Amino acid sequence: MDLILFIIAFGLLVFLHELGHFLMARVFKIEVEEFGFGFPPRIVKLFTLSGTDFTLNWIPFGGFVRPKGENDPTVEGGLAAASPWKRLGVLFGGPVMNLLTGILVFAFVASLGRDQTPNTIDVADVAQGSPAQTAGLQVGDVIISVNGKTFTNQDQFRSVIASNLGKEIQITYVHQGKTIDARLTPRANPPEGQGAMGISMVQPKLSVTEALSYGAQQTYEQAKALVLLPGRLIHGQISPQDSRVVGPVGMYDIFKQVRQRDAEQQQAAPAGTTPPAEHTLFLIATISVALGLTNLLPIPALDGGRILFIIPELILRRRVPAEYENLIHLIGFAALIVLMVYVTAQDFINPIVLPR
Repeated sequence: MDLILFIIAFGLLVFLHELGHFLMARVFKIEVEEFGFGFPPRIVKLFTLSGTDFTLNWIPFGGFVRPKGENDPTVEGGLAAASPWKRLGVLFGGPVMNLLTGILVFAFVASLGRDQTPNTIDVADVAQGSPAQTAGLQVGDVIISVNGKTFTNQDQFRSVIASNLGKEIQITYVHQGKTIDARLTPRANPPEGQGAMGISMVQPKLSVTEALSYGAQQTYEQAKALVLLPGRLIHGQISPQDSRVVGPVGMYDIFKQVRQRDAEQQQAAPAGTTPPAEHTLFLIATISVALGLTNLLPIPALDGGRILFIIPELILRRRVPAEYENLIHLIGFAALIVLMVYVTAQDFINPIVLPR
């Protein structure tokens, strides 16, 4: 079941990427010969609409768009014959669609937050080996005070914890109706992906405006983390293992683990409540943002590589000969295939295990 859900989710993100290209091509009146659901070989042509064949293909990951004259500027009405600004619009359409998808999914997660008891913190997840786990906290517990002091919101709770890093504190929480006092020491330097205590908090319900703001902020933070990743890796701020590239197999391993966390959270939820699959949705949004940004990298065969060839045309008013550009993209595509084979092999040899 997890595999089917992963194929649907990942395929949908790739499909939305291609839909972005398709819609922008339509906006600029560039003909599109084929919009494929899945990747070739073709199973059947579904229908033809406004000159575009919509097809169903055997490989069930996403889809593709084949504009008319994609690589041949001599084809009238085709992509390569369009003005550089129109080509930029079509190329940016896919990545922008993925970023917008990330914003909307993050916002959806925020909008699914649960009603909470005032002045409490609902625990959504507890990392293994963390101070919270040592203190006995479990998924579904409710923190009601720190050092005898209550709080009015999550930001205030975070502030209290941040002001006590490295210091032993007393927390009072409710576990299955029983009030418990425990002591723990928030970590000043927690492992990557964990907080000082090692817990995740259930998100409270947000309004539509607040949810969209949250979605935009989360998308920005995810994009910022990806952009800064090479620098953090060079300076030793993050280990190579934590920053390794993963392919579909690695993403599926992560997907299974977050699905398990959602299942654990649902089992620990109070009677009569059904928590949303927050971890799974958060992962899908994160993959969407990563897909959009990765395609903007200045690598031949990717959208970013094609954009790179348009920049000199805008500045110098001279176009790189199509035969040279096509050759470079062909070499880049071959290199990407080799890289994907290597990454997939690493996914099998060194499976991804998320920190708890």
